[in-house]
Amino acid sequence: MEIDELNDLVKQHGKAIYGFCHKLTGNKADTDDLYQETFLKAMEMLHKMDASHNPKSFLISVAIQLRKNNRRKFAWRRRIAPTVEFKEEVDKICPPDGEASPENAVLSDELRGMIRDAADSLNDKLRIPLYMYYTAEMSVEEIASVLKIPPGTVKSRLFQARKAMKKILEVESL
Repeated sequence: MEIDELNDLVKQHGKAIYGFCHKLTGNKADTDDLYQETFLKAMEMLHKMDASHNPKSFLISVAIQLRKNNRRKFAWRRRIAPTVEFKEEVDKICPPDGEASPENAVLSDELRGMIRDAADSLNDKLRIPLYMYYTAEMSVEEIASVLKIPPGTVKSRLFQARKAMKKILEVESL
């Protein structure tokens, strides 16, 4: 694969990869870093990449592995020197539609926040397939090949994730 082909991949799958990275990290600064690291790693691994064999899955798997490595490093650093975590508002990144009324915009923001918090509360085992399915728009088979698990396990995890989110959202709405 050549650099020009990688540029084509960025144009073709960049938005989906960025959205997936955003769901994994939860804030713009970490999303930008993970997105950039993903494509830098992809450039390093150009020789292993086959453009005809689902490059989007390859890029998603690179992003997942980089995220796992970053979390492991962060956990190690936090054990050595505790830090205070600042969480950025996702709503600043995705402002509500300009035509919506202020009341609808507030309700939409609240609903979006509740759904985001419910998804973030899931463990990685359930959250990652959920984000891959809904934000990266990957099929069950593609997720299974990236995570190296059977398709039935992916379906089961998606079901468990939806069920857990439903339970969380029902409790919050009471």
